[in-house]
Amino acid sequence: MTIQGLLDQLQATRDAEWAPEQLRAHADLRRSLEANADRARFVKPGDVVPPFVLAEVGGGTVILDDLLAEGPVTLVFFRFEGCPACNTALRGYQLTLAPALRELGAHLVIVSPQIAEKLVAIKERHGFDFPVASDPDRVLIDFFGIGFAPDEEAREESRRKGADLGAILGTGEWTLPYPTVVVIDQDRTVRFADVHPDWMVRTESSAVLAAVRPLVGQ
Repeated sequence: MTIQGLLDQLQATRDAEWAPEQLRAHADLRRSLEANADRARFVKPGDVVPPFVLAEVGGGTVILDDLLAEGPVTLVFFRFEGCPACNTALRGYQLTLAPALRELGAHLVIVSPQIAEKLVAIKERHGFDFPVASDPDRVLIDFFGIGFAPDEEAREESRRKGADLGAILGTGEWTLPYPTVVVIDQDRTVRFADVHPDWMVRTESSAVLAAVRPLVGQ
């Protein structure tokens, strides 16, 4: 099983079920995000992550320094609870990444700008046994340079179709993160970073594990 294989299955279902104009619009938007992404802003190895505290689904908190005291931390950024591609990829990480990181003594945390109350459903749906954290103020999203937002014309078109992203996120804001994986060493240094403006492309678990193993002496 690969993460991209799961996403390819999702796309194959859409190819069979969606109208041609819907498929074109979907592909055009993904190409636009790739073309317009400011890659110079993206998080990169060598960056030092400041201490942070994020709200966690269930009422707890995710404290970076507490996690790093036990081992490296892998952050996986996703869009929001109802995003089909996110659900598909995260289900794959649950099967192929989370258990392996646990065996290595490393932590996995998934992060969305959606408020914690609205993220409960995705944790319960898949039975995630790792933290699901909320970054509604975009502290990490902005620091890592991975946020993007549609222009006003695109927002109005989305509202006409009945989708108000600000309401979906629960923040009133429309900024989403590009799907991103960041591995943080115990000294808060980024050792691996992978950002994909096209939300139908995600980092493979094998690449993450290859980055984490040397950090734990394997």
